[in-house]
Amino acid sequence: MIRLHWGVENGLHWTLDVTFFEDPCGVLTGHAPQNLALLRRIALNALNLEQSLKRSNRQKSNRAAMDNNYMLTVLTACLSQHDETSQPGCQ
Repeated sequence: MIRLHWGVENGLHWTLDVTFFEDPCGVLTGHAPQNLALLRRIALNALNLEQSLKRSNRQKSNRAAMDNNYMLTVLTACLSQHDETSQPGCQ
């Protein structure tokens, strides 16, 4: 049970904290914390799907913030992954 907890902590939460500085985020009211957590997980998945740049997710995130063409590359990786896994009848 303890190993399972630390597997989740090291696999997801640590990555979110290092990539997006999730722990020091001061947003604490209303639905904002849940909404930001969801957006961070979506962004982390998008960065993981993009394979053309062999860098850390934090470096990919910073580059996407500064380079619109690279941001489109990350988004295209998400869309192409979605198209490959979708079933023909589910459009």
